[in-house]
Amino acid sequence: MPRNLIDITDLSVDEINQLIATAEDIIANPVKYQDACAHKQLATLFFEPSTRTRLSFESAMLALGGSTLGFSEASSSSTAKGETVGDTIHTVSCYADIIAMRHPKEGAPYAASQFSEVPIINAGDGGHNHPTQTLTDLLTIHREKGRLNNFTIGFCGDLKFGPVHSLVNALSRYDHINFVLISPTELKLPRYVKEEALKKKGIPYTQTTDLESVIPQLDILYMTRVQKERFFNEEDYLRLKDSYILTPEKLENAKADLSILHPLPRVNEITVAVDKDPRAAYWRQVKNGKYIRMALILKLLGIQV
Repeated sequence: MPRNLIDITDLSVDEINQLIATAEDIIANPVKYQDACAHKQLATLFFEPSTRTRLSFESAMLALGGSTLGFSEASSSSTAKGETVGDTIHTVSCYADIIAMRHPKEGAPYAASQFSEVPIINAGDGGHNHPTQTLTDLLTIHREKGRLNNFTIGFCGDLKFGPVHSLVNALSRYDHINFVLISPTELKLPRYVKEEALKKKGIPYTQTTDLESVIPQLDILYMTRVQKERFFNEEDYLRLKDSYILTPEKLENAKADLSILHPLPRVNEITVAVDKDPRAAYWRQVKNGKYIRMALILKLLGIQV
């Protein structure tokens, strides 16, 4: 059976650390890896829109000397004709060596993995898991802070549907991390995530609706957008979408070495004026997404450089 990545917990802490080390080596020695996946093909099957995730996977495979194929929306595939995801995956796995799949339905990449003859990477399944975004976040934190332990991280915005569940699960396996959960009441981190990742392990966390009151204690601030596509009621989205807007003024009391992360795309939860602040790490985070996905592709294909 091929090795898949469906959930971040599919990787051990040692494996995550090894992926980060490989990504760091790729950054330092890109030429060393430029032909590592020569004659290999990555299929990107994106059943919902994406810019960064899809393009970073394609850029990663091209930088490794491989090639890509796939589609960027469900209407471009035979699912528009009624084909099942299982049949689509079975077909594509005949053409590609590895598949990156994004789907709006939770659990779809896992279901797809039951039909695939090649490794499946979950590139996001709705508001459930997004393990490669988590790996991107971990690499970014490691590069910004030099460690994956001993810090306080604040998650702000949409914690119910946002891509933070996997990161909370991943960070809960490292030592001495304090979690601050900042959100409207309606968009709190789901209870099952708090129970499994935090409460059962005795990990301290704070819940609040007030960003400005907690920002001075944060080493990392992870902003998220309120995702319109996850709402059934537009009125609720309109009421909550501007709950938090990060501005230079709100950063005046923050630590000088704060790192600001955001999975992107942003709407207006971080003003463009913040982009000039050296603490804004989200564009560096975008670059890191390519390198960690290169490391992951190599791992799942069993290629050592």
